[in-house]
Amino acid sequence: MAGLTLPLRTATRRITASGLLMAGALAAALLAPLPASAQQNCGNNGAGFDQWLAGFKQEAVAQGVSPRTVSTALNGVSYAPDIVGTDRGQKVFGQSFFQFSDRMVANYRIQQGRQHIQKNPELFARIEQTFGVPGAVLVAFWGLETDFGAFMGDKSTIRSVATLAWDCRRAEMFRTQLMAALKIIDRGDLTVQTMRGPWAGELGQFQFLPDHYLNYGVDFDGDGHINLIRSAPDALASAANYLRSLGWKPGQPWLEEVRVPANMPWEQADLSIKHPRAQWAKAGVVRAGGGQLPADQLPASLLLPMGRFGPAFLVYPNFDAFTEWNNSLVYATSAAYLAARVAGAGPFNRGQGDKIPVLSMAQVQELQRLLNARGHHVGRIDGIVGAATRQAVRTEQMRLGLPADSYPTAELVAALRAGR
Repeated sequence: MAGLTLPLRTATRRITASGLLMAGALAAALLAPLPASAQQNCGNNGAGFDQWLAGFKQEAVAQGVSPRTVSTALNGVSYAPDIVGTDRGQKVFGQSFFQFSDRMVANYRIQQGRQHIQKNPELFARIEQTFGVPGAVLVAFWGLETDFGAFMGDKSTIRSVATLAWDCRRAEMFRTQLMAALKIIDRGDLTVQTMRGPWAGELGQFQFLPDHYLNYGVDFDGDGHINLIRSAPDALASAANYLRSLGWKPGQPWLEEVRVPANMPWEQADLSIKHPRAQWAKAGVVRAGGGQLPADQLPASLLLPMGRFGPAFLVYPNFDAFTEWNNSLVYATSAAYLAARVAGAGPFNRGQGDKIPVLSMAQVQELQRLLNARGHHVGRIDGIVGAATRQAVRTEQMRLGLPADSYPTAELVAALRAGR
């Protein structure tokens, strides 16, 4: 296990999957509408920060954080306008599954993921025995989040989270994160100096928010501390513990590529629709290599991330853990696919590949406005084809008599624009 204890990295973390999309809970919070009650701190350039921080110190002590930790961590902390500027300018890119997975499910991540498992079989076996999560799934998240611990960020977590806890946009969320960060320091897991990460306060090799670190962190190397920055055994076991809390079921699959018949009822291809695997087999769905699906009762959904002309996957209940980890469907599907590749699956069949049209972000935004105008609720007009947008697309495709594969097309935009 000593070989899996990594030194602190001071390099600036490059933009990986979490840099673009962030952890699911953080992404949802940052992209949610700003409550009307949270306006008082907007645009104040830090005015009043010191007074607010003094009050927070008292609250932390009242919650059981030692006065010594409070003073060590918070004395002299200043407002960080660059953090607020990054928050204000944060953009989440509306990439297609092809665009995202082609870049993120890189061969080096597949190979390095397999090598980590091969070099540390006892560690991964013990984690799977304890938490039920296989090594392929863990190294997929590990690779996407920080390139196996190589890029974790180097900003002061305390300063970042304190700034965001004072700022108006997500004050309550980041107050929780700041309190959790103090408790992590107080129990001796990290110091103020070693608690460093990206601008929004994520920590460690799996980019846990501080409250996830506090609640799901595991001391798996037996040194008496939970160190998700330097100890890969702690980080891997904590990720497995978190996935188990998201409902991971030991011994069950998460995603497999399939082939579907040309006469498939496309409206059945939706994550909200689950059929026993035997029913998919009866409908003519076969494994990617042509083998028959088991005629069992394991529930599965048919996922067509690029529509009916692209790759097809059956996703199982464990896929829900991927979408809970990060609520971007593109990220979740890419992570599950990377895990499948590490576990031995081959590259997916691209179908018509580059001939599959991809709407621009502006076109998706127009589509979302048109869908909302028809009474759907797709959330923010952000140009990202998430689950809500896909479900609304499917409903409108069915109404218009189009193949209802949940994939947005220019034809659908034109039909809605024309008032059909």
